[in-house]
Amino acid sequence: MLDGIDDIDWAELEHAYGRADDVPDLLRAAGSADARVREDASEELHSSLCHQGTVYSATAAAVPFLARLVKDGPGHRLPLLWLLHGAADGTGREHRRVRRAVAAALPALLGLTADEDREVRRAMVWIVAACEEASLPLLPLLRARMEEEGDAEVRADLVTALGLLDVSPGGRDARNRALLSAPEPLVRRAAVTDLLRTAPLPLPTDLVDSALDAHGAAPADGSGHPWPDTYRPLVERLLDDPDAAFRAVERGLPLAAALTEQWRDRERDVLPWLAATARDAEDLCRVARVAAALDGGRPAPWLDPHLRSADPAVRVAATHAAVRLRVPGAVALVLRLMDELPHEAAELRLTPVSAPGTIVSAVVDVFGADAEPVARRVADRPRAEWVDALRRFPALAAGRVDELVRLLPASAGVLGALGAAAGPVAARALLARSEAGDLEAATALVRVTGEAGPAVDAVRGLPEALARRRAAVRVAVELGPAAKALLPLVEERLGAPDRESRADAAAAVWRVTGRRHDTAPVIARQLVRRGALHAPHPGALRALTAMRMLPEEARSAVEHIASSPRRVVGGFPCDGTPHPDLAVRELARGLLALTPLPRQPRSPRNGTGPPGEVCSRAAP
Repeated sequence: MLDGIDDIDWAELEHAYGRADDVPDLLRAAGSADARVREDASEELHSSLCHQGTVYSATAAAVPFLARLVKDGPGHRLPLLWLLHGAADGTGREHRRVRRAVAAALPALLGLTADEDREVRRAMVWIVAACEEASLPLLPLLRARMEEEGDAEVRADLVTALGLLDVSPGGRDARNRALLSAPEPLVRRAAVTDLLRTAPLPLPTDLVDSALDAHGAAPADGSGHPWPDTYRPLVERLLDDPDAAFRAVERGLPLAAALTEQWRDRERDVLPWLAATARDAEDLCRVARVAAALDGGRPAPWLDPHLRSADPAVRVAATHAAVRLRVPGAVALVLRLMDELPHEAAELRLTPVSAPGTIVSAVVDVFGADAEPVARRVADRPRAEWVDALRRFPALAAGRVDELVRLLPASAGVLGALGAAAGPVAARALLARSEAGDLEAATALVRVTGEAGPAVDAVRGLPEALARRRAAVRVAVELGPAAKALLPLVEERLGAPDRESRADAAAAVWRVTGRRHDTAPVIARQLVRRGALHAPHPGALRALTAMRMLPEEARSAVEHIASSPRRVVGGFPCDGTPHPDLAVRELARGLLALTPLPRQPRSPRNGTGPPGEVCSRAAP
């Protein structure tokens, strides 16, 4: 069964843990008569050969032996079939070679597509689909199995596999449309899922309705799927079309939060659904985030039960939602919460990953001067978690300097915002912290006294070179020309390996020197970069806005940020604050308003103007 296994130089091959010289013994153990030995060996093989989805050179070499064990071994077929599926669907440098190896092993296993064990039949369908184009010769077999198969789950898997592999769209669509009236809900759902996968956007109304009917009869189990990347789960495909997704929300699918996470300007649509289904602090957190994009100002009686909850986390989240909705009386709700929350919830932390004092800062952000009663409560009972709310109320902060000094380092920003009004006591305290290496205190000290030396010394005193350069950029952005002595460190950061760091450094150079010609292009290149892992850099937009300049190479990217119907920035985690995409869009729109394209004079001969300029720059 494992003939030829010793002819392979396994020590020259690799798996997840290094040299693969242990694979022959593991394969032999996987063929043991002892079921426990087989189980342990199968688990070890999976961990080594397909570790978290990555495959290796040893994986390809092991595939023929795994296939023989499945066909002729003493048992334990399913774990080995799942390993073959993981190998065919794997990633990594060796993934193409591994997939070819699995496809080459399939002919010997085709009898298992009619095995009496339903799970074996399903696993075989998954493996065939995972081999993608290498499995095209097997399409007739799959079609024949579809005619003979009696189990609904296996038939649904066959529908999906045929849809992914069939290169004839006419035949594929005709087959799937015929299956929309199949008696098995799982088969109907698989058929309409494949139809939606290849349908144009916006999604056809009849298909969306069929999909929602099928999903209602056979909801997805949420356990993931075994299909290649070309597959799109039904719910994900519905989210590609915001109107289709909202129809799904109206039919009871819990897509409201995902809809507003992917699409802009759908908050008003989904808020009633989020409110109606809110059960816990996490649900109310989503309500607060959605509410932040709306005008608000109306009563929200549905919040009352949450505001009276015995669970402090629910009360906190409900109060936050009331603030973001600008519910009349929201300021009073925050005051009551500040008084009544038990000590363990006194930090007003909405989620484990959110910053403390979220609601106190939120009510000041939302209500501005009308939140003065909250600021007075903070001034009367200063806490490190709340004190930042006093930045907007300098008169109150100026009367509590001694308390603010006691709350350092949390209060450094407030003292810096007071400037000279913070006085000598604050200056001495900030200087002491600066000399101890506290950069926030050092930058606050510059605003209080105008003396930048301690900030420069604090940066230079950092022991690690990269940390010094990064800190120099932060301090230079904050202090501008006062940080001139840090310019050499900042300019070193212009050679950073990533664009975001280079853009930050360029913005810092501009803040210190006022140079635009060599800094604006660096910042613009950060905005041009797109992709799922590269969201627009808000700092780059802020810097160009402050420069009142938009290099032409970045204009289309900024226009996309300003006008895209889809979100261009993700919002994880949800802490109830406004979605960061809102701020990015407003920054982009503001930059475009500041830097309109220059009007091109018409040519008297052909109506064309001169070539476009390198960049747009607003008048000073």
